[in-house]
Amino acid sequence: MTDVLEDRGLTTAEDRFRAAKAASTALATATTVQKNRGLEAIADALLARSAEIIAANARDLDAARENGLSTGLIDRLTLDERRIAALADAVLAIVRLPDPVGDVVRGSTLPNGLHLTQVRVPFGVIGAIYEARPNVTVDITALALKSGNAVVLRGGTAAQHSNAALVAVVQDALASAGLPADAVQTVDEFGREGAAALMRARGLVDLLVPRGSAGLIRTVVEESTVPVIETGAGVVHVFLDESADVEMATSIVLNAKTQRVAVCNAAETLLVHAAAAERLLPPVLGALQEAGVVLHADDRTRAVVDGLLPATDEDWAAEYYSMDLAVAVVDDLDAAMGHIAQWSTHHTESIVTESVRSAERFLAEVDSAVVMVNASTRFTDGGEFGFGAEVGISTQKLHARGPMGLGELTSTKWLVRGTGQIRG
Repeated sequence: MTDVLEDRGLTTAEDRFRAAKAASTALATATTVQKNRGLEAIADALLARSAEIIAANARDLDAARENGLSTGLIDRLTLDERRIAALADAVLAIVRLPDPVGDVVRGSTLPNGLHLTQVRVPFGVIGAIYEARPNVTVDITALALKSGNAVVLRGGTAAQHSNAALVAVVQDALASAGLPADAVQTVDEFGREGAAALMRARGLVDLLVPRGSAGLIRTVVEESTVPVIETGAGVVHVFLDESADVEMATSIVLNAKTQRVAVCNAAETLLVHAAAAERLLPPVLGALQEAGVVLHADDRTRAVVDGLLPATDEDWAAEYYSMDLAVAVVDDLDAAMGHIAQWSTHHTESIVTESVRSAERFLAEVDSAVVMVNASTRFTDGGEFGFGAEVGISTQKLHARGPMGLGELTSTKWLVRGTGQIRG
């Protein structure tokens, strides 16, 4: 792909930012039919060229094993026929979603006769910096294109061959559908310098979304001159209230922790009401241990269940990305919410309870992007929420919060229609 880009004169990161900016103008006025045609071409190309993508991914996997990447990270990096088919399905799901561009947010007619309309418009160029997640290459691209945005990707060294293959497939598909191939760019080959250039591309890149470790996100937030939507690390909590049903609690905690460990919506801390500790801890922790989870527990938990590792403050702050879970007994609902307020990254929290009062207090008082009652935290996901895919899960409070879909990739502008009015 590098040779092709060089043939088009895109030999520097700034060249690619400018190419994306130019392409964004065409995308901003593309019709829904045109954009959907491009997305359908991408889905078809992913399936048709899956062998090429898997071969590139195999190179990344070999390097990951040589470099000692964790099992969870290798799983996140892996692409196979099933996962590529799922990516194609996600793209087609986005095709079926309403196009947000042009939606009227509000409007009015002023006493002087001016007609005001606020409508949704694309941002322009979306930048994304992420690690070892080749699926994000497709998810972000598809959402950006449907919402009328070009995209510049920095997918990290661990997935460089996979991402290069995916970007080549996407660019070819766009060209075949009559849309600008330059709408999708990558700066992976420039390494860290490419990421740094992307963070400094204010004026060419309109919005930057980091996805990955807490360290990566913090670096982007602190160093970027491009406006950033912060997608936070997931120190995610499940609280078992005094009235929690033991079967429901066991099922939810097991799913939240073990269904897929190397994701930001996996549970990292389990809190249990003191009045239910002796009833709930043995069966719930027993099921976790049987599933292979290593438990890091406070003194009150270890007094009920033997043989657990002692927990420290590092465990309450940990996003493990592994089969590890921190466990604490808390006095009551207030203590649980206090623990969450102290240690949460404001991503997702869930309460398991039979009490409507406890549930409603938890929903109202816990300050996280997604707050749940009697459900696994693994549902915090753009696909599960019906968005087709997600750009990331925003843990900030400006513009977007929670899973970010099509609507979150638009801004607004005001259209003013007059008949010659002047201001006196």
